[in-house]
Amino acid sequence: MEHAPKRALVCADLDTLQDGTVGPPMPSPTEESKTSTTAPNAFTCIAPDVRLGKNVKFSKFINLYGCEVGDDTKIGAFVEIQKNARIGKRCKISSHTFICEGVTIEDEVFIGHNVTFVNDTFPRATTPTGSLQTEADWNVETTLVKRGASIGSGVTILANVVIGEQALIGAGAVVTKDVPAHAIVAGNPGRVVRYARNETVKSASPR
Repeated sequence: MEHAPKRALVCADLDTLQDGTVGPPMPSPTEESKTSTTAPNAFTCIAPDVRLGKNVKFSKFINLYGCEVGDDTKIGAFVEIQKNARIGKRCKISSHTFICEGVTIEDEVFIGHNVTFVNDTFPRATTPTGSLQTEADWNVETTLVKRGASIGSGVTILANVVIGEQALIGAGAVVTKDVPAHAIVAGNPGRVVRYARNETVKSASPR
């Protein structure tokens, strides 16, 4: 279950400098240059406790708080990354993706569009007494995406799973259990269809 942050976010026209810090907005472009030089990081919401590496690139309309993003990572439009999530170096996070608390993404991972992570296996809005749940009423369940993995667009990744190095998750899959290194996974629920190593492909063992 994902909870909104209790801290106020800094929401404005912001630009990320080469050292990962957030600077003042760039001047408004002329009409002739709007399509090519409009500040790519306008209208971002980045909390003061976000830790950014060097040369992190942002598109518009992102929401980050309490998270860590490594060097040279690119984050697309309409992405939210929650507190206690960690993104490695040289990753690409495509638009409309949701990365919740408890997710760790190692270096050189590709995340496609509209990918959703989950951190609560049995979410509930209220307690048994009918009160709205707070952070004290549930425990964060973690997910790990290892180095070099690729997650296709529209994938949902449930809690308590590890996605192995260089694994490939096909578009629209629902990942419910651990994925071995170099595995290619597709379907709902996601199943290993074959393995890829050094550009060679071999069939998965019969199930």
